[in-house]
Amino acid sequence: MYEPIRTKSVHSTMAGTTSDFPHRSREEELDIQLAGHLAALLAVTDELRSAAPSEDLDTAADRLTTQVTRLRGGHPPVRAVAGDVGRTKPAALHRRAHALAGRALVVAASRADTAAAILSAEQMDVHAAALEPRELASH
Repeated sequence: MYEPIRTKSVHSTMAGTTSDFPHRSREEELDIQLAGHLAALLAVTDELRSAAPSEDLDTAADRLTTQVTRLRGGHPPVRAVAGDVGRTKPAALHRRAHALAGRALVVAASRADTAAAILSAEQMDVHAAALEPRELASH
């Protein structure tokens, strides 16, 4: 009823073959994810710094830059130029920064990166404290 297959199949299985593209380990993937969250937090921090400059934000930005550079194998993050930032309200920026710090904390804890976890937790506290008076006044 069926004709037998006479040619070699064009489909192949993955068993026993080497791939032409590199694979990353779980730790490398977590490093990439953590660096991304911290770089996003740095961008929001830079926006806050341009809206209301402070030494605490400068210090936080420096520490975030150090961690992102470490996680990216020595490649520093791209930073916003003073005139390039938007005009988002500070409360919205603090909420965004708090959420990003929380995401970074989860990934840092997952990969047991103590330095990044401490920095993320501290940033969560800073942004939560910045929101408290505003959030209480709006209720």
